[in-house]
Amino acid sequence: MTEVEDGARLPGVPDEFQRLWTPHRMVYVADTHQPEQHECPFCYAPSQDDEKTLIVHRGRLAFVVMNLYPYNTGHLMVLPYRHVGLYNEATLEEITEIATLTQTAMNVLGEVAHNDGVNIGMNQGAIAGAGIAGHLHQHIVPRWAQDSNFFPIIAKTKALPRLLGEMRADLAAAWPSP
Repeated sequence: MTEVEDGARLPGVPDEFQRLWTPHRMVYVADTHQPEQHECPFCYAPSQDDEKTLIVHRGRLAFVVMNLYPYNTGHLMVLPYRHVGLYNEATLEEITEIATLTQTAMNVLGEVAHNDGVNIGMNQGAIAGAGIAGHLHQHIVPRWAQDSNFFPIIAKTKALPRLLGEMRADLAAAWPSP
């Protein structure tokens, strides 16, 4: 018998999904420590230099920052200055600015990175996968045709062709003036 035939005898209904087992990601799930506001890196960043903290743009109620651990080159996050953890805790004004900055970020990424698409998402709460659950943040991940390869799976390595500082400088320079 093949593995598929063996699997057909197991409980449950087979589906079209293939499973990719990634036990190395448990560190993100198992770490239950969440920073308090006084130790939150997202609250700290705006008090520092933009280059040092990878801030691309500062708005009135929200800002755009490069992800320090990017999924792809140009991975951005848009977040309010205010330390709130959930989307429904943000004010209408904050949500409006986050949405506007997200649109602008998509345009700027297209101009600078020439990406083919974008993943946009928020993980709400630690149980949903938010690395810093106490501070709302929206991910904007540029995608290219065939940008996935075997490195992350086989070698536990992500190929990022541009340095964070270089990409931040290019995105900040391309950001439209208010």
